[in-house]
Formats: sequence, structure tokens, C-alpha cells
Amino acid sequence: MKVIFNDHVTTLIHSDSFECMKKIRDKSIDVIVADPPYFLSNGGFSNCGGKKVSVDKGKWDQVQDPEEFYSRFLNEVDRILKKDGTFWVFGSMHNIYMLGYLVQKMGWKILNNITWQKSNPAPNLSRRMFTHSTETILWVKRKHGNQLFNYSFMRKLNGGKQMKDVWKTPTIQRKEKRFGKHPTQKPLSVVKRIIESSTNKNSLVLDPFVGSGTTCVACRQLGVRSIGIDMEYEYLNIAKNRIKDYLNERTGNIW
Repeated sequence: MKVIFNDHVTTLIHSDSFECMKKIRDKSIDVIVADPPYFLSNGGFSNCGGKKVSVDKGKWDQVQDPEEFYSRFLNEVDRILKKDGTFWVFGSMHNIYMLGYLVQKMGWKILNNITWQKSNPAPNLSRRMFTHSTETILWVKRKHGNQLFNYSFMRKLNGGKQMKDVWKTPTIQRKEKRFGKHPTQKPLSVVKRIIESSTNKNSLVLDPFVGSGTTCVACRQLGVRSIGIDMEYEYLNIAKNRIKDYLNERTGNIW
């Protein structure tokens, strides 16, 4: 475990996520934003820029038993999250139902299942099913917890109307990849809305699979403390450069 960046607002740690989370104090984190592996690296193919490409992302996206992995992870989440803390987790049709089942089995309450709709998804190469154009983000709290939700600000962002649970954006913009590319990077606009809706200036946010650092960039722009963990130096270096240059990060459209 090694701290590779720390300026008292943002901390980046090179480590196996489970090993690092074990060292975090009980009930010390306000919000967790997690984009865990979907475990889709199975030798198949997808579409990128009109070209046929492998879906294999790396060893970090391969595991023998996804349920055991997610269960271990959720147990650590349960231990380190504060009584009134909340937990956001990304997933696709391939893993979100398992995550939702495990979350409820642990006695947690799902507040929302946000549908992130991609306005420009990659076409389906097989032509044997509909094009996959959405991912799901579960927002979870403890059964008897009282979540922080910045309702008035979300309504203001939405033109004075209640914000709905379908968020539409383009896929990652080129300017968000200027320091390098991560295969599962999420749009800054989506993660920034998560942080804006469920934190305040006193919050501490943890992203245990921080990748190229989008959660930490969003927190930095909003003045919220954050910790990011990842086991890949390559991606942490991207994250570090983005955080150092956070004033030049541009948030794309979201509606």
C-alpha cells in the first residue's frame, strides 16, 4: 500500500482495494462511490469507433466467483460507512441484479436505481438483440439511516422541477481522456451530479476502484474531501494528472 498523492483534500492510494479498506476506521466514511469490475472480460468482442475490439480489459476484470467478490466488498462497505452514510454503485445488466440482491440481503434500502442513458452508445455487432445503451447506478442507505440529499439544489439544476432518475449523457468526451484512457471511465457529469446530490463541505468520499480518478476530480471541483484506491499504477497516474489539472476539467452535458 502506497500513497501516491495527498494534498489534504484528495488522497490517492496504490493498493488492493480490500487490503486498503481493511485499514479504514469503522463508521468513518460519509459517501462511497464505487464502480467495481463488471467481470465482462470473457474473450468476446465489442464496437469502438466502428471497429471490432476485444472486450477484455485486464486481469482486474476477471474473477472466478463474482458473488464472493461483491459480498466481500459489501461487508467492508457496511463496516466503514457512517450510520447516515450512503453508497452509490455502478453496474450493467450483467452484474447489477446480483449487487441489488446482495445489498437487500444485507438489510440495506435502495433509495434509487438511477438509469444512466448513453446518447451515443456503441452499436450491437451481433444484430441479434437491442443495442445496450444504459447502465444502472444504485443509491443505497442503511435501513434506519437518514440520508443527506440536496433536494433543493437538484431541483434548481433541473429548472425548478423535481429531478428524475434517468440521466442522459454522451459517452466519455475526448477532453476527459487527455491524460490517458481507462476502459470503464464514467462521465464527469454523472459522477459530479452524484457528489452534488449527496455530500456537503464536511463529507468524506471514498472511491475504492478509482481508476482514472473521475470521483476525485468531481470532489475536488466541489471542495469535498476524497480518497481514491486502485491497484493499477497506470490509471492512478492518469488520476493524479487530472486532479492536479482539475481546474481545466470540463463537465459535459447531462440532462
